[in-house]
Amino acid sequence: MSLRKINTVLAAAFILFILWFGTEFILSPETTAPGFGLPSWPPGDGGGFLVVKGVRDVVMALVLGILLVTGHRRALGWVLLVEALAAYGDMANVLAHHGSVATALGVHCLTATLMVVNGLLIMRETRSVAAAPAADGRPVPQDPAAAVRRCA
Repeated sequence: MSLRKINTVLAAAFILFILWFGTEFILSPETTAPGFGLPSWPPGDGGGFLVVKGVRDVVMALVLGILLVTGHRRALGWVLLVEALAAYGDMANVLAHHGSVATALGVHCLTATLMVVNGLLIMRETRSVAAAPAADGRPVPQDPAAAVRRCA
């Protein structure tokens, strides 16, 4: 199996996982919250904050999905790297509030680290994209400055 196919399968798995998890927080935050790793339900009307987390996750998944479907693979790699920060932030939040260390590390840290690995693999896959030939058959330069000089 090629690196591109592996990266695509991993990215699709992240998209589905994040979309599922976010949707669960929107539809039933009270039953999903215990799996997040925090030690207790927020006092008062804390459910609204959990829905915010769910909306965040759904939007993150949709951004990744759009980049995957439209073939913007380099941008997909960058966004995976950036979105991993949200999962590392979730890990830090669980640890800072004396939540489950196992969940913080086994869910949030593992997810974030796998996102970083997938993002880096996609960046590696896309780092040496071959230049497409121009209409006259000559290769198009990859350096934007060279393209400007050529047109001048």
